[in-house]
Amino acid sequence: MKIEVWQGDITTLAVDAIVNAANETLLGGGGVDGAIHRAAGPELRDACERLALVRPGVRCPTGEVLATEAFALPARHVFHTVGPVWHDGHRDEPALLANCYWKSLQLAEKLEVRSIAFPAISCGVYGYPLYQAAQIAATETIAWQRGHREPRRIILVAYNSATFKAYQQALLAAGQPVEEACPAERSAQDMRIATALE
Repeated sequence: MKIEVWQGDITTLAVDAIVNAANETLLGGGGVDGAIHRAAGPELRDACERLALVRPGVRCPTGEVLATEAFALPARHVFHTVGPVWHDGHRDEPALLANCYWKSLQLAEKLEVRSIAFPAISCGVYGYPLYQAAQIAATETIAWQRGHREPRRIILVAYNSATFKAYQQALLAAGQPVEEACPAERSAQDMRIATALE
């Protein structure tokens, strides 16, 4: 098992699951959430709409995770998780963010996912401080890796160089060697063709 860091577009990764930094409606939004919905196609929104509401306007509460198919994405699954909005760090934000990673990894194990890619959850419009969020991502993925066999490959995806550096520093501070990923990037059309030929 290994933890890798990669800078690029999470929607291009041919992994078993990509994690979506979603909002509680699961119906798309800005940032990585919007990018994933656009790349997956309208079927993703349709699938999310079919998920049950747990209360008005909420399909997935903060810190929880739900899975759908990935549709036009080269991944097999999308794991939708809702990170916390940063206030002052004293409103359970660290615990809720840790849950996003841990519960996504639990679901990955349940679904026999061997490779999973995470974005920088809550670091966009939700305002979570980048280095604190990277430390939580590193801590949770390392702890999981030490006690579980799957997923064998965890990729922390940075959308810019600052996030890439934050991940590197967080992993090194935790005593984890940093591996720069070279993941396979395949278009959705390539994936459909490959599937048809198998």
